[in-house]
Amino acid sequence: MIVFDLRCQHGGHVFEAWFGSSADYESQQQRGLLSCPICGDTVIEKAVMAPAIGPKGNQSREHNPQHQMAETANPGGGGGDAPSVPMTALDPQAVKSMLNALATAQAEALKSSTWVGKDFADQARAMHEGDIDQAPIHGQTSLDEARDLIEEGIGVMPLPFPVRPPGMDN
Repeated sequence: MIVFDLRCQHGGHVFEAWFGSSADYESQQQRGLLSCPICGDTVIEKAVMAPAIGPKGNQSREHNPQHQMAETANPGGGGGDAPSVPMTALDPQAVKSMLNALATAQAEALKSSTWVGKDFADQARAMHEGDIDQAPIHGQTSLDEARDLIEEGIGVMPLPFPVRPPGMDN
């Protein structure tokens, strides 16, 4: 496998694509099979790429931030049917700030919500069917049960962060 950074002519968008060989890239380009995932432009060319330079022989994989980021982006290496997603380095402080804001928003939302535990699916259904008054609730349910609720048209969603049930704090 070989990876190329490609650029569309129309929008100048740069994206990553994997090919079996350079000849595969050339063949797909000549047949018009390549397109920009952002704007759909089919006039595609190779973009300038930074060379992939491996770590020095005395650096272990655990201490190489680029390797760690690549493993996080593509656990288990390459292959598979999953599309390639370009990874960009994020400022750790910005990530921390975003996660804190999300956690604060969840905590605020939960202040007006009632914990119903494992009775979540039954309570959500009862509210949807008008058997009990509508109210914000949160609790636990299985993935299959959550899918069933969604298929029934009941608006549910997972919380971004785990919630400890009341009385379970240390």
